Amino acid sequence: MNILLLVIFVVFAVAALLTLWRIVTGPSILDRAVASDVLLTEVMCVLGAEMAINQHTRTLPVLLIIAAVGVFGSISIARFVARKDNADQ
Repeated sequence: MNILLLVIFVVFAVAALLTLWRIVTGPSILDRAVASDVLLTEVMCVLGAEMAINQHTRTLPVLLIIAAVGVFGSISIARFVARKDNADQ
């Protein structure tokens, strides 16, 4: 295995574990939403780095699906929080 790929995976694994910790212990739903966006971005970065190092584009559709899920998830959470805030007032 390429040493650069190994270093990238280790760094992103540590970042992913810290992000998962924030998702589990986040005090609010917005903290958890931001952490889940960060986790999706980390997954996309790992896939992009792997594509660049191995010089292929086979996982590009996966990247596009992950990006779409992230955007739609963020919009859904923002609308949920906005409705909750309006109902409390």
